Amino acid sequence: MLPKDPMMLLSYVNLKLRDFYDSLQSLCDDMDVSETEITDKLASIDYHYDKEKNRFV
Repeated sequence: MLPKDPMMLLSYVNLKLRDFYDSLQSLCDDMDVSETEITDKLASIDYHYDKEKNRFV
């Protein structure tokens, strides 16, 4: 279950990307969540996925 608060979601997703997943797509596939759901919520606080860094910045 993903955190509802965007700032908590940011921290949670970046930690998972850093420690366990090589891409946002692999995280979403494994956790059975929509990539759009994550990217839209984090875009609302002006964070966007950087594929090269494999994190939201």
